[in-house]
Amino acid sequence: MDTKGQRLTRREVLRYGAAGLAIPTIIPAIARGAEGVAPSERLSVGLVGMGKMMWGHIGYFLNRQDVQITAICDVETLRLDACVKRIEGHYTGKQGKEYKGLKVYRDFRELCQRPDIDAVFIASTTNWHALHSIEAMKHGKDVYCEKPLALSVREAEAIREAAQRYNRIFQTGSQQRSDYKFRFACELVRNGTIGKIKSIHVNVGGPPGPCYLPAQPTPETLDWDMWVGPAPMRPYNERLCPLDDFKVFPAWRYYRDFGGGGMTDWGAHHFDIAQWALGMDGHGPVEVLPPKEGMDGRLTYRYANGTLMTHGGARGKAGVDFIGENGSIGVNRGFLTSDPIGLLKTKWGPDDTRLYESRDHKGNWLEGIKTRRQCICPAEIGCSSITVCHLGNIAYWLKRPLQWDPKKSRFVNDPAADRLLGRAMRAPWTLTV
Repeated sequence: MDTKGQRLTRREVLRYGAAGLAIPTIIPAIARGAEGVAPSERLSVGLVGMGKMMWGHIGYFLNRQDVQITAICDVETLRLDACVKRIEGHYTGKQGKEYKGLKVYRDFRELCQRPDIDAVFIASTTNWHALHSIEAMKHGKDVYCEKPLALSVREAEAIREAAQRYNRIFQTGSQQRSDYKFRFACELVRNGTIGKIKSIHVNVGGPPGPCYLPAQPTPETLDWDMWVGPAPMRPYNERLCPLDDFKVFPAWRYYRDFGGGGMTDWGAHHFDIAQWALGMDGHGPVEVLPPKEGMDGRLTYRYANGTLMTHGGARGKAGVDFIGENGSIGVNRGFLTSDPIGLLKTKWGPDDTRLYESRDHKGNWLEGIKTRRQCICPAEIGCSSITVCHLGNIAYWLKRPLQWDPKKSRFVNDPAADRLLGRAMRAPWTLTV
């Protein structure tokens, strides 16, 4: 019998143990601490990847009374020092006395092995996502992993398998699912307010390019070998890992060794919304056409029901347009519009299709950890959405039509294309679930 998924976490031991013991239901205020939250009810969270994205997330967690940032991990000393100063400074101010309880790691495996950490929040480079996520789940941690979920289809599937095997609460960082505008747009589509969907247009960036950046001196504060990790070794260049006090987004995402370009970076948001609106979570298109053969000269996906989805052609720099037989709906982070405009005043009845509602993506994850309820964007959904993005990149690279079998998760009679569904890892790194 496979017992790997039976490991109890610290919080599960507390919860299940309490169920069989006669314990007081009223916890004295002194035991709850200054913020009125009992230590046993406060989630202990470790953070991995202390770059620009994580700098923003830190503020969120510091403002949560039910979360304690217990440990952080990165491979660059200046980032770690800045984050330690911010986090310990916050807790010192809260407690009214000096706080030095934050542990710092340069190896994610050491952080994941700590039994007192409930959950791990990952905002590392995409080439690390699968290794970081799976290692955390193996050690009984619930995981939030920033998008793009993984560097390849096979790595995304490994994350999905690990979440199932180890029975972990997992949230993919495609946070537009927790935005009212996007949920309402998808509900309008699902309920047929614009009739049968003829086409969808998604505006995101293009595929990644090769990494031929010139070598620059590696900063003494950076463990470059560990930063590159499972990716092919490339020389240090500040475009990949700038030491800039969290001011800019690094460009590693635009190079094929480390990311999937705009197709996965923003595609993990907008193709994800298209999948949600179509009811295709866990599934996907059956054909991908390169621009030369696609609709309006754009890369085009075709679903089994005939719906076409193009890369490009939507309103706004980044967004999604749904074109139906009786109207259209357009949505991005700045607007929600429809034709006819009156659709935006639609009121739902008891028989209408309603979608999972979340108004706080990270909060939805934290609530899932406490209740064991599945999050709005678990590994299964993150996997199917990022697969759509990767299929587009593969079609761009091969420059020919591709037939896709979403049930078998492979191309139809196309071994050359199948080989691009995974990525080799640089030794000594290997991926095992």
